[in-house]
Amino acid sequence: MNMDPDPAVPIVQIIDVHKSFGLLEVLRGIDLTVARGEVVCVLGPSGSGKSTLLRCINHLEQVTSGRVFVDGKLVGYRERNGRLYELGASDLAQQRREIGMVFQRFNLFPHLNVLANIAQAPQLVRKETHEAAHRRARELLDLVGLSDKIEAYPHQLSGGQQQRVAIARALAMQPKLMLFDEPTSALDPELVGEVLAVMRRLAAGGMTMIVVTHEIGFAREVADRVVFMDGGVVVEEGPPAEIFDRPRHERTRSFLKRLL
Repeated sequence: MNMDPDPAVPIVQIIDVHKSFGLLEVLRGIDLTVARGEVVCVLGPSGSGKSTLLRCINHLEQVTSGRVFVDGKLVGYRERNGRLYELGASDLAQQRREIGMVFQRFNLFPHLNVLANIAQAPQLVRKETHEAAHRRARELLDLVGLSDKIEAYPHQLSGGQQQRVAIARALAMQPKLMLFDEPTSALDPELVGEVLAVMRRLAAGGMTMIVVTHEIGFAREVADRVVFMDGGVVVEEGPPAEIFDRPRHERTRSFLKRLL
């Protein structure tokens, strides 16, 4: 039986998504489609809704209205007769296995060494054997350039090294999609490059990625498409050269002028 994914089905489809926190409407009707293997960089000022959008994609935040689909499946809910019913914890965990997320903060387990930090979730969630999970963890540490840090603990690593371990930990679950929420914003400037280098390798390998970032150089070089958000809406989107060199909207021009 052929289980290959249908290339015609977008890996992410966001349809008219709204998200409010009390009276504050943070997302105001987002429509966005991401193709399999595409790298999309999301830019915008603080408070524009970028991080909230990422958190809605893996149901860390419940949408107020609208739909989010990942690989053709409705995220967070089951729909019956036009009504949405939130998934139980087990079904939701099953969905989240397919979506890796890397945050601004590394959130590593301080009491586990690097190898155990990466291998733990595949063993607990995917029920991988100790040997398989540790073998894959070693491969991923090689990918992120940290094969010499297998026995180290988080407090013994620099911020850039911790973030690379966090990327390896997300990849250990073999996700279909990687979400990055400003993964370099908490790093000292001299450590940013090593994290972006790992992300470049992932993009070159065909990983589907949505990256919230202020790293214009990375977005220009790696993104297939750049999305500019402001005030909870997508103001414009397009190829990097179009957005950076010929932005159509004044809001985009004003934002980029502050960064470039």
